Amino acid sequence: MVKYILVCGGVISGIGKGVIASSTGLTLKAAGLKVTAIKIDPYMNIDAGTMAPTEHGEVYVLNDGGETDLDLGNYERYLDVSLNKDNNVTTGKVYQHVIDRERKGDYLGKTVQIIPHLTNAIQDWVERVSKISVDGTGEEPDVCIIELGGTVGDIESMPFVEAMRQFQFRVGHENFALIYVSLIPVVGGEQKTKPTQAGVRDLRGLGLLPDLIACRCTDTLLTATMEKVSMFCHVSPKQVLGVHNVSSTYHVPLLLQQQGMLDYLRKRLNLGEVTINDKFRQKGEDFMGRWKALTVGQERLFDTVSIVLVGKYTTLEDSYMSVVKALEHASMRCGRKLELQWVDSSDLEPSTQTSNPVKFHDAWSAVCSAKGIIVPGGFGHRGTEGMIAAVKWAREQKVPFLGICLGFQVAVIEWARHVCGLDGANSAELVPDTPHPVICFMPEISKTQMGGTMRLGLRPTIFQENTESSKLRKLYGSNQVAWERHRHRYEVEPKYVDELESKDGMRFIGKDERGERMQMLELDDHPYFVALQAHPEFCSRPLNPSPPFLGLIAAACGKSELEEQILKNEKGGYIDPHPEESKTVPESEAYTEKGKNVKQNLGGIVKVKGQINGDLGMKELQLSSAGVEGEINESST
Repeated sequence: MVKYILVCGGVISGIGKGVIASSTGLTLKAAGLKVTAIKIDPYMNIDAGTMAPTEHGEVYVLNDGGETDLDLGNYERYLDVSLNKDNNVTTGKVYQHVIDRERKGDYLGKTVQIIPHLTNAIQDWVERVSKISVDGTGEEPDVCIIELGGTVGDIESMPFVEAMRQFQFRVGHENFALIYVSLIPVVGGEQKTKPTQAGVRDLRGLGLLPDLIACRCTDTLLTATMEKVSMFCHVSPKQVLGVHNVSSTYHVPLLLQQQGMLDYLRKRLNLGEVTINDKFRQKGEDFMGRWKALTVGQERLFDTVSIVLVGKYTTLEDSYMSVVKALEHASMRCGRKLELQWVDSSDLEPSTQTSNPVKFHDAWSAVCSAKGIIVPGGFGHRGTEGMIAAVKWAREQKVPFLGICLGFQVAVIEWARHVCGLDGANSAELVPDTPHPVICFMPEISKTQMGGTMRLGLRPTIFQENTESSKLRKLYGSNQVAWERHRHRYEVEPKYVDELESKDGMRFIGKDERGERMQMLELDDHPYFVALQAHPEFCSRPLNPSPPFLGLIAAACGKSELEEQILKNEKGGYIDPHPEESKTVPESEAYTEKGKNVKQNLGGIVKVKGQINGDLGMKELQLSSAGVEGEINESST
């Protein structure tokens, strides 16, 4: 029987439920248990794909192409698992599911209502997904962490709260525990408990009783405060956990463990009855040992590495959460503290020099002093000329550079303009009437339907012949294939590839399985100039950094550090995080004459599944969502 731990919060949203949920899961995994996670988002969207990053943070992409809440990225990074799109439940998904059933006649003769039909659907969904293996073992998880987004008491989350109230009786008291995350504000130097008392009172009124109360506070929770929460919230002192601000969120699992969370959950959920394989127990101990070494070691770092992120959505740092985490993972591997500077790409453009000279000067000052530059994904024309200017600086001044998705595309545009002499070269997305559309709309993508129409999910990149000396390939362990997650609807125009590669120095070192799509580029005569159409940040782990990010940080530290990290990865330092069952591609048609002469499986190197269905040739993946372009709903290219 799967054990369930519900994590919900009160007082304010954005209080850190995701980190606490992930840290709880990691603590249990360290004990040898198999852990999965589900995120419930009360918004009406089917998924996060059509929301701008500045609306709800980054859109996190999973192996199966699911576009989800950024908290699923926390779960994957902390638990080292690969989730699927059903691990993210939204109001839109559940309502759509119930309405589809009603149209089929599954509720024939019944009045379809929130209770019991919607609440039953939520419970059925959670129970079904909680039993799906996510760690590559093929075995049912022992524990499922459920995070309820938003704040308890919000009107949009009420059906989910009621569903969880019923669910605790469906699975039994010994199989359901609740962690309530609350804020302990400081007013006049005193830690205040009244918001927590009121939140717990509301929670109890809805039929849910907290087993643990995680108190978020700026400084260490005082004993007197803990005792007051215990007294007025009807829990014992050992059920009150202090989660104060720490230098890194990677310390939170250790903080919870030190306060006896694991011991309490062992008794509360009767985890002693769960059979734990000795192999998993040893693996969990090793994992926690490496985690402790990582976090303790981070505190002792003195050397720094300065990276500038040139992006479009710098007003909300959560827009690039996975990018920042991937940079942190790589920095820790290199033994450096990350100094990250944020530059709005619009501030690098000539128009800003006129409208706001101070911003223009500050932005260029940051770029010019950076030891490394990264240009992440985005949508729409705004700020792209600033990105191109940053790419040009990195190329000409030999500054280590990493481009991701849109960053890959602007690197191609910059090369076309300034090296190949293609004046006015641009993307068909940004300038539809450009004389040289070196970036084009992908032919199989729908131009009318926004949701579920991008190229999404885990895809292979095949390293081409004579790329054995490539820095990026070596960072991937000199493997022939690299698997990364994609999210885009524009690509390099095949007609321009030969011309772009005709100038010495740049080569598309990685392509798709038919050699039609350009997916990686690298400059030869440069310390480190790499760009990918994929989003490698989604596959980075604290103990297993993403190779492109590791290359950027190492190169920013110096040539010797890059050589050292390359050598480590070639000797097994990089472990592919994806389970083998995820490494398949949907069958599709070739779109170029060259591609028609290449078998999609490349003689067995790539597994192909499904048949061509519909306009996308991707029905087998059952994609459910995508992003939208333009300035209002910008997401990723």
